[in-house]
Amino acid sequence: MQIMSECESDEDVPQLPADTLAALQEFYTDQAARDRQLQEAIQGQDVGKVDLEEDWNLSQFWYSDDTADALTREVLDVAGPSGSVACLSCPTLYKRLREVKPDTCRVVLLEYDQRFNIYGEDFMFYDFNSPLKFDQPLEGKSFDIVVADPPYLSDDCLTKTAITVKLLTKGKIMLCTGEKMEDLASRLLGVEPCTFIPQHTRNLGNEFRCYVNYKTGLS
Repeated sequence: MQIMSECESDEDVPQLPADTLAALQEFYTDQAARDRQLQEAIQGQDVGKVDLEEDWNLSQFWYSDDTADALTREVLDVAGPSGSVACLSCPTLYKRLREVKPDTCRVVLLEYDQRFNIYGEDFMFYDFNSPLKFDQPLEGKSFDIVVADPPYLSDDCLTKTAITVKLLTKGKIMLCTGEKMEDLASRLLGVEPCTFIPQHTRNLGNEFRCYVNYKTGLS
């Protein structure tokens, strides 16, 4: 460990510019506020108010409000008021569905990020690397529609996610992923792109598309 000599002063220590320090302080203040909000919501069971930030290390990118609304309307229309929906790796869609769905409609979130266990029994830990392994019992062919948004634009990720999708769905499938995955998605799941283009809260480098295996008016 290096000891500062007597001739050295605080002035010798590199200092961050004032605007950088202010930006850092604002970030830490906002983070602390979000942490308090999360804890208060959990303690009060008001999980609808929880607003979790994207974790880029997990390749998370949240849908824009307009996209979440459009997908929610489509999914509820397909599932019906007493239907069932599985959301694979698309927590922002799950959150919006939870806010507006009728009590008779079942919606489950299968997600790797353990922060979403605040949703209780609706949350199931899911790792696409183990596509047939769940931490709670799940019946095959038990969901009227399965919506998947694989975290990575890779053949391996989509192939393993497709295994889970085909296990769970009664037939209807919606897939949101990169445009470059179209050919593989069609081969694995029989889905085709619709005219609707999903948007995210942040601009992504890859073009995204929405794919379905049924007739839809989503646009």
